[in-house]
Amino acid sequence: MGRIQVLSDDLANKIAAGEVVERPASVVKELLENSLDAGATDIRVDIEAGGRRLIRIADNGVGMLRDDALLAFERHATSKLRVTKDLFSIATLGFRGEALPSIGSVSRLSLETRSADEQVGSLVEIAGGKIFKYEEAARATGTTVTVRDLFFNVPARRKFLRSEQTELAHIASLVTHYSLAQPEKSFELRHHNSELLCVTPVESPRERVHQIFGSRMLDDLIEIGGAVREIPGAVDEDGETSPAVTYRLGGFVSRPQVQKTNRNSIYLFVNRRLIRDRLLMHALSSAYYNLIPPAAFPFALLFLECGPEEVDVNVHPSKTEVRFKRGTFVHDFVRDAVREALTRNRPVSAVPVRETPQQAAELPFSEFSQRMDAPPAETQMPEAAPFQALPDFDLKPPQSPAPRLDFSAPPLEMAPPMRLKVPDTHAAFPEQALLDAPASMEALRDLRPLGQLQDSFIIAASRDGLWIVDQHVAHERILFEKVLRDRARGGVPVQRMLMPAMLELTAAQLVEYERIAGELAAVGFETEPFGGRTVAVKTAPAAVSAAEAEKLVYEILEIAEGELRRVSLEDLRRGMAASIACRAAIKINMRLDAAKIDWLLEELGKTEYPMSCPHGRPVALRYGIRDILKGFHRI
Repeated sequence: MGRIQVLSDDLANKIAAGEVVERPASVVKELLENSLDAGATDIRVDIEAGGRRLIRIADNGVGMLRDDALLAFERHATSKLRVTKDLFSIATLGFRGEALPSIGSVSRLSLETRSADEQVGSLVEIAGGKIFKYEEAARATGTTVTVRDLFFNVPARRKFLRSEQTELAHIASLVTHYSLAQPEKSFELRHHNSELLCVTPVESPRERVHQIFGSRMLDDLIEIGGAVREIPGAVDEDGETSPAVTYRLGGFVSRPQVQKTNRNSIYLFVNRRLIRDRLLMHALSSAYYNLIPPAAFPFALLFLECGPEEVDVNVHPSKTEVRFKRGTFVHDFVRDAVREALTRNRPVSAVPVRETPQQAAELPFSEFSQRMDAPPAETQMPEAAPFQALPDFDLKPPQSPAPRLDFSAPPLEMAPPMRLKVPDTHAAFPEQALLDAPASMEALRDLRPLGQLQDSFIIAASRDGLWIVDQHVAHERILFEKVLRDRARGGVPVQRMLMPAMLELTAAQLVEYERIAGELAAVGFETEPFGGRTVAVKTAPAAVSAAEAEKLVYEILEIAEGELRRVSLEDLRRGMAASIACRAAIKINMRLDAAKIDWLLEELGKTEYPMSCPHGRPVALRYGIRDILKGFHRI
């Protein structure tokens, strides 16, 4: 007897189930996508025991005819594909025809459905892949699928499930994702008859974000208003002109001060399909590069729309991974659109305000959980004087003389005093626009400096509140963008060393040096091998002292080693510019005179991204008028 045998249908279904049904959330995903493909506008999901005991999804979609209800449990039976070419232009969420037979092979499943074309519906019951009931059923148009005792016949798979709370969290996240992508539809999620999510149809994604995350989260988001990029049609060898290709991106991204510790707050959709895609994740990370710390993640809700022929969704059984026909184009489009939105809004971080217990109790559950997992804010403070201790506050007016700094800009005169009417306790605020206006770094141009705090932070006033600017990171941002501009123009100012600095490199560092020698030269380092593993540094960027040049080259080599693994030349260049800016920027605990403070604020206002330093720390904190008035119980 030969060794090769055809697998039984039962075993083949269990293998397919292993690919499609990883956990209860996988079942919810497949059934939810079927409901959406059926045109449902009202979907209810009921869960018990985290999905182990019960998963029920009811919808008001088009339903199925009696014959189709039975045929749906055959492997690779689907209404969504007809011919091979349909695989290359998939416009539905489901298409493989494996969901129902795979789920039915590892659970006790019942399907109730009725099409509007029939007077009576159908009931199909299946357990462990075997159909044991098929009969008529009276019900409304639509479909209800009930899955009980998941993995009852595959105990090894059941043991791999996590706790009830963990499995429920995956399901809640999934339903939340799809409710965000379908704002015109109703979604309800209940666990043991306890409501976890209930959203009604709204007219825009913005309203749906408000429903789920609350107004405070919405205030921290920047809307990407329908970015569009088009590839013109091309003429092929036969003289035929292909149609133009259009990509659209919409959604929301968070201001740089919103920093998550993981990727769980990143929601990506392609043609309304929930996906996990490395290319889009890298594009998003690149957009925030030098705006948030490397270990932090933003909140993002992105919807990418393109022709179905532009994306292959048939690369993974769970349909959560895709492959783009024009990957580089898509990456750059998403990165540029997000970066442009951040540049346009120039958001500023707010001074953290401690909430009362009552205010905290009023937070929506989703927002409260986000607050709980938010990382602590990074603030660079002088070690010798704790910011919290009142006696250590040392607010000094700008002094002269100050340590000599080469700001290469003429001094500016101080702005005249700023006048703002403050209301009485029970009076209406006369300038309501100042209360409602979103915080923006555009206010930098109107700041009136008041002095320095601990010779490290610039205190300034504007019409919209009180500002605290970190002088070191502000100068870092200014120098960082200057280095990138000079490099692009091929004219980075350099200084020649009196005596070349001799650097002894390790073998790994020597390999990195040979790889990036050209990049070092582009930012002002003239170097050459000097025998063995020694490298001579002859020139350095003009902004960097000779004493810092040697440390800086070693630091850049470390950056290069990390970038080698990420294969991103652009990130390497920005990392080099960030290191140069950090070494050359003014430091904390340094007294500045009025002219230098004025120059610093003016130049900061001219930068493209004044909200964060190249390492992702906030440049300025704003204590808004509304917060000030609240603090004094005037509103």
